Amino acid sequence: MTDLSSTNPFLIAGIVFTVIAVIGNSKLAFIEINPGLFGRFLALFIGAFSLLYAFGLFNTVSAENIDSFKTNIANQIQQNLDLINNILQRS
Repeated sequence: MTDLSSTNPFLIAGIVFTVIAVIGNSKLAFIEINPGLFGRFLALFIGAFSLLYAFGLFNTVSAENIDSFKTNIANQIQQNLDLINNILQRS
């Protein structure tokens, strides 16, 4: 089991992002939260992985895995650059 004090920020972030994903549109005193569909999905994704990391179920992330992931994403973006440009120009 992981040390809870070292994973406290991930636990708090996971709860906050999951609440934003579930509630969606809301007003809190002077703050209006309107994440939209993509924002809610992103908040759910970040919240879920933060909670998994906080509870020790996602601690297999190493520098080697992150570097491999970054290289893979960079290659995918370079291969699909024309498609990405077309999508951005339509907006």
